[in-house]
Amino acid sequence: MAEYKMRLTPEQQSVLDGKEGEVKAKIMKTLVMFGEMFGAEKLVPVTHKQGHLVTSFGIGLLKPLFSTMDKLIEGGMKAEGGFSVDPRPLDYDNVKCNALEKLVFNKILYSKQEMYEEQLKKVGLTGKNKFTCACYLDEVGNQPKKGDVLSWAESSAVVYANSVLGARCNRNSGMLDLFGSIVGWVPYFGLVTDEGRKATWKVYVKTTKKPEAQILGSAIGMKVMEDVPYVYGLDKFLGSELTDDVKAYLKDFGAATASNGAVGLYHIDNLTPEAKEQGESLLAENCREYVIDDAELERVYKSYPVMWKKKDKKANLCFIGCPHLTYSQLCDWTDKIAAGLKESGRKKVAVRTVLTTAPDVAEKFKKTDRYKKLQETGATLSSICPLMYTNNPLTKMHRIMTSSNKLRTYSAARYYKDEEILAVITGKEGK
Repeated sequence: MAEYKMRLTPEQQSVLDGKEGEVKAKIMKTLVMFGEMFGAEKLVPVTHKQGHLVTSFGIGLLKPLFSTMDKLIEGGMKAEGGFSVDPRPLDYDNVKCNALEKLVFNKILYSKQEMYEEQLKKVGLTGKNKFTCACYLDEVGNQPKKGDVLSWAESSAVVYANSVLGARCNRNSGMLDLFGSIVGWVPYFGLVTDEGRKATWKVYVKTTKKPEAQILGSAIGMKVMEDVPYVYGLDKFLGSELTDDVKAYLKDFGAATASNGAVGLYHIDNLTPEAKEQGESLLAENCREYVIDDAELERVYKSYPVMWKKKDKKANLCFIGCPHLTYSQLCDWTDKIAAGLKESGRKKVAVRTVLTTAPDVAEKFKKTDRYKKLQETGATLSSICPLMYTNNPLTKMHRIMTSSNKLRTYSAARYYKDEEILAVITGKEGK
């Protein structure tokens, strides 16, 4: 059509012209307009057909979302490869709420949750277990290959797919993720292009020990914002192979870069796929530089605000797992909590503690002896979204501690290092 500058294939133009129905034409028009805002000259095929949606919550005020979903359903629209979606906002069995908190959740905040989940099923949700922010985990199965083009949203999933898996996806917003999955094309700009994947920052890690993933990611995210960093020196601590432990580290690191800044892609020298293949050819001209040593990490850590109303009080709730824990992380935390309780002479955790993971990972974990060990500590296992839990003005009154920089950034939760979390919840703090 004359008003658009984008070069479309005959098939794409046919969809835009309404040959496959009015609803699909509107979806295509939205993607074309979105792409043109960012200078995209064409659309490219989505090669990893399974999408991932960020909008998993039925907030009553999101009437335009529900109305749009109804129009998609009425028009027979469905994501060809299906999709996973971010975690559910509620889990009363494992994350206890009082009657008043439940009333706010059920009647005000997430009053449309049940209805919205039915809508999701009709447009392509692949199963009841596919509610997780870590859809790329082996147990979940939504794992693209290197070079695949995606139509995903969820900042931590996008940065992981781009960086650790070498796939290609821009930081999409809600509904654009679904639209790309329905029509099978996305605009060609930004992180989908070769040029857009070049680094404009050189980051030098010069710490004396392996840095805390969440703090290192936070420091880089706040410095480079939406740019692409190329990180030197981290392979000294992580090695040059993407083992399960390394991927878990990069999951948390990337989530912090994406939430404390707006990073959609990072390269780790001698480790991540593109950095191993292309090395410094990934560097753009005139890169800026950022040096991170022990003092810089400590400065960043101490800069985090404490947003509790009673700042001198101890935590009364702890969330571990934002993004959702990997299976190996879940096992590791269970062992450390059990060992810490034994050392401090306690049988149960000193602070109400919730470990969160993907439903498929939780099912795998529950078949092991470690699950009983975790239950014996008094901690609980959930697949909730901790952030969605904190949206309730009543739950904001809890003094929530977390080792997630993402949760800290988007809520009033207070950040603690992993070792500090362990000391507090096992009662070793102050001993």
